[in-house]
Amino acid sequence: MNTRSAAVAAVIEDLVAANRILARHGVLDGFGHVAARHPERPDRFLLSCSRAPELVSAADIMEFDLESNAQGSDARKPYLERFIHGEIFRARADVNAVVHSHSPSAIPFAASSVRLRPVYHMGSFLGAGAPVFDIRRHFGCTDMLVRNRAQGAALAAELGAEAVALMRGHGFVAVAASIPVAVYRAIYTELNAAAQQKAIALGGAITYLEPDEAACADEAIRGVSDRPWELWKREAFGRDG
Repeated sequence: MNTRSAAVAAVIEDLVAANRILARHGVLDGFGHVAARHPERPDRFLLSCSRAPELVSAADIMEFDLESNAQGSDARKPYLERFIHGEIFRARADVNAVVHSHSPSAIPFAASSVRLRPVYHMGSFLGAGAPVFDIRRHFGCTDMLVRNRAQGAALAAELGAEAVALMRGHGFVAVAASIPVAVYRAIYTELNAAAQQKAIALGGAITYLEPDEAACADEAIRGVSDRPWELWKREAFGRDG
């Protein structure tokens, strides 16, 4: 991608910001990644070469087709789990951004019979609860990584029409129609999981958001998603705007 249009450059800037924001919020560390659908080629997506998220720059962004093959003879090392993104973009035409994280508060819910559910309005995108993808059910014993298209497709099927799917023994994926909303959902998946664990530790009955409440709250919050994004992006780049 030697020549980039203004639309592509804008998406890449947001993709770089997303990596840095999620690293600063502890949702990504040296691992994990964020992808965006190509704004001019819906059959392609943009994703960094294999780098720690906080170090990602615009020059690191590679272009892939939906089979997760690098385009333009780009020989740089890609993320092994790029198939997560390719198969979700293939399955979900409404999704333009995907986050894959190993954030610590979400992982226990992927290993437990306790479902991750919204305990407050900021986690409303979790709806009636996040589904759990167990790779062993589909492929037997593995190293837990999504290494090929078949595994990515199984994850995408488990995600279905939801905003978040947990991955047993691994982490989670969060998806959205835009990078800012996907980042918001990834951050608040971690925060809702931490809050839910605290509520469980209190020992009493927990009142979760009802599905109708969650749908109303999610719609309202998506309408103001630019507010935290503006702040987070400014902090990520250390400048105004």
